[in-house]
Amino acid sequence: MTNQISQKSIDRKNTVRKSESIEKNKGLRSNKSTEKKHKFRMSGQDLTLQIICIVVIVVFCIACLMPFLLIIGGSFDKEINVTKYGYSIIPKDFSLEAYKVIFKDPTIYRAYGSTIFTTVAGTVLAMLLTVTMAYPLAQQKLKFRTPIIFFVYFTMLFGGGLVPTYLLISKYLNLSDNIWVLILPIMFSAWNMFLMRNFFAGLPGELSESAKIDGANDFQILFRIVLPISKPGIATISMFYALGYWNQWYNAMLYLGNNSRNLFPLQYLIMDLTRTTDALKEMAQYTGISVVNLPDNTLKMATTLVTIGPIVLLYPFLQKYFTQGLTVGSIKG
Repeated sequence: MTNQISQKSIDRKNTVRKSESIEKNKGLRSNKSTEKKHKFRMSGQDLTLQIICIVVIVVFCIACLMPFLLIIGGSFDKEINVTKYGYSIIPKDFSLEAYKVIFKDPTIYRAYGSTIFTTVAGTVLAMLLTVTMAYPLAQQKLKFRTPIIFFVYFTMLFGGGLVPTYLLISKYLNLSDNIWVLILPIMFSAWNMFLMRNFFAGLPGELSESAKIDGANDFQILFRIVLPISKPGIATISMFYALGYWNQWYNAMLYLGNNSRNLFPLQYLIMDLTRTTDALKEMAQYTGISVVNLPDNTLKMATTLVTIGPIVLLYPFLQKYFTQGLTVGSIKG
């Protein structure tokens, strides 16, 4: 009899617990639904602000894309249409005349070779110099660390000036009309070095400490442990250096004369086309077209598109490293 009573009480407790759990679940579901409703409910001011932000972003994107689209459209149009009607996104008469003229002229190939060499060699050397300086400065135990950092930072605030720099490179270093004049003057950036140093400072210190316990020296720690896990920072800074080398024209204008036209980079070739007619005459000589019939405006647009093409295509492959690399390098310090 007592067993039956205890069994009934146990059953009652179980039913009560089940009903309480069901009610709790219902309450949780109702609370979650109300939270979702409140979460996605926006006020009129918030909605208006969001619409304004979207419109501003769309207008800004269109303003950034318009010049690029006009360059593409103008490069595929006929010269007479560009002269008569101006530039348009959609060509009135599709033509490849400007591109045929460009690729008949060996100047563009020489400029490509010079730019590719300076970009690859300059980026590799610049990253080697930046990494080997940033890693020691990221170590707190480095002797004279603070004076060295101040010395590098001082160069960001004050420079020697244009005339002393020109005399140093052309007279004392004798780098005029030399391919290395496009590489050495911009081979180190203090800003990029500080970004890389901050990136190294954000890495766990236990990695280097455990490697030192195992008998590794500083070079082994840097090249075998630190660099393999620093791909975001390396890719970001490498892209900065590569863009600087690819887009440079100022050093070519200062230090390369007409006797060194074979060393002209792509960006300076564009400036040479837009400023003088000597380049057009030389191009007409190679292509067999008279200067009068040579497409002037469409040729400039096509040359611009050809020069920016490779670096634009390279950017998407490194874009995934940018956010992580810049975020880590900008927080730590």
